Order: sequence, then structure tokens, then C-alpha cells
Amino acid sequence: MALATIAAWILAGLLIPGQLPAFAGIAALLVVQPSLNQSLSRAIERSIGVIAGVLVAYVVGIVFGSGYWVVLLSIVAAIAVTWALRLTPTTSVQVPISAMLVLSIGATTPGYAVDRIVETVIGAAVGLVVNVFVVPPIAIRPARESVDALLDEIADRIDAIAGALTAPQTPSRLDELLLLARLLRPMLEKTDAALKAADDSLSINPRRNRHEPGLSEAVALRDRLASLVSRTAAMTRTLHDRYVDELPAEPTIAALAEETRRAAHDLRLLRLVPRADAEESVHEQTEPPALTAPLTVARPDSTHWILIGSLLEDLRRIREEITGEELA
Repeated sequence: MALATIAAWILAGLLIPGQLPAFAGIAALLVVQPSLNQSLSRAIERSIGVIAGVLVAYVVGIVFGSGYWVVLLSIVAAIAVTWALRLTPTTSVQVPISAMLVLSIGATTPGYAVDRIVETVIGAAVGLVVNVFVVPPIAIRPARESVDALLDEIADRIDAIAGALTAPQTPSRLDELLLLARLLRPMLEKTDAALKAADDSLSINPRRNRHEPGLSEAVALRDRLASLVSRTAAMTRTLHDRYVDELPAEPTIAALAEETRRAAHDLRLLRLVPRADAEESVHEQTEPPALTAPLTVARPDSTHWILIGSLLEDLRRIREEITGEELA
């Protein structure tokens, strides 16, 4: 931002001698954004705003002449134009400002309006060029970290379900499990925002080809996790609503809990960036994936069969999302 402002100020001062090139400096300062796509949009908005403001001031000046009330009229007219054309917030602010400055400062200065348009375009162009060569940061890493954080939390929620199946649960603990599962949805929305920012940082960026595969990988994993968010929440809701104190004693529950724990383990293997401090045991590295061996389901108690059947079906779908394979 500093480099763009200084360069625009010097260049505009050399090309348009006379008044201080404040418009060029302001344009360059505002154009430099975290991504090239945002910088280009801001450059276009800023230039359109100045041109529209100058045109409004020119028309109002011709029709009504000069005077302090004409300046106020030009501001109102500029705001009306921005509303009628549904311009962006940045452009909508720039139009009345430019109209006001042209009529209040440039009324007695020949060529003031044209010079300010040229000066603004110079500043916007310099800001954009500087942002191309001083490449803005790529937001791929934060996006991938956000996807991994969501994955880890889903795995933790699945692990929590496994633990709740084999140990007695209090109503408050079940409420806590349900609340934490519901918080997966805001985490998914946060991940989507990070991915959108990453995609925006690559737009019209010369380094796009190098970093685009990393973004595509993160987006693909996010799409799989979105389904897991719903499945995990559904399993937790079923457990919350149909839990009874006798559930841990059900013969099938221990095996079901083990398969659920394996599903959480298998999910963590999909992380985009494996944990550097992860030290898995030999058993964890070699244990079979979830639902790859026959699971014998003894006929459950009449009060448990809906819960067990629902959990098994949700677990089957979770494994399909993890592996990308459909189970028979």
C-alpha cells in the first residue's frame, strides 16, 4: 500500500503538474487489496465513481450555475444516481464525493474535473500494477487448515458417540453431546468462508496454476465432510432421544461402539496435512477399517432396536463418505 501510494503520487505529479495529486494517492491506497481480484474490482469501482461524480457535477453546474446550494444539490443528485443505477457501496460513496469536490474546489480551476479523472485512473492503475508485482498472499493454507479442523471435530464427535454407547450417560452429558454436534454446522460455514477467500486469492493471480490443485483437494474433502456433518448430528440426536440406562449392557453395543471408533480413526487419515506430532501405535496403523468384517447383531431388546438400527445405518453411510465406496 505504501509503495503504491508513493508511486502513484510521484507519477501523477509528473504528468499533471499543479495541484497536489491527492486523488492519485487515495486511489492507489484504496485499490491495494488482499487479492488481485479485489484490487481489480476496487480499481474499476473507484474510477467509475470519480467519472460519474464529475459528470453529475458538470451537468448540475451547467443547469444551475455556481453557489453553495448548488454543491448541496449535486450531492443529492449524485446519491440519487447511485441509487437508481444500483451501484456498489464503494462507487456509491465516491460519486457524491467527487461531485462535491469538483463544484466546491474545482469550480474556479480550469480543467480540474478532467485532471482529477486522469489522476484517479493513474492511481488506480498504479495500485493494481504494484499489487501484481508485489504478489498478495495466497490464502490456501488457512483454507486447508480450516478443512482439517472441521474433519478433526467431526472425528471427535464420532469418538464421543462411541464412548457414550459403552458408558452410562447423564441427561446433562447427552445434552452436551448434542450441542457440540450442532456446532459442526457453524464450523462448516466457517470452512466455506475460508475456501471462498482462498479461491478469491487465486483469481487472476499469476501463481494460480501452482496452488489450484491444493484448493481443489480441499474443496473435494469439504464436500465429503458436509455430508458427515449431517450424519454425525443425526447419530447424536438419535442417541440423545432414545438413550436408556440399560443400553451399555446390550450385547451388540460393544461391537457397534468399536466400529464407530474405527470410523473416527479412518476419518482422521483423510487429513490434508497429517499431524507432525501424531504417534500412532502399531495397532492403530494396522487395524482394519470400519465395517470391513461381518458384524453380528443379536436380536436387541425391544426398547433398543430402533436406536441400534438407526446408528448402524448412519455408520454405514459415514463409512461410504470416508471411503467413497458403497457397501452392499
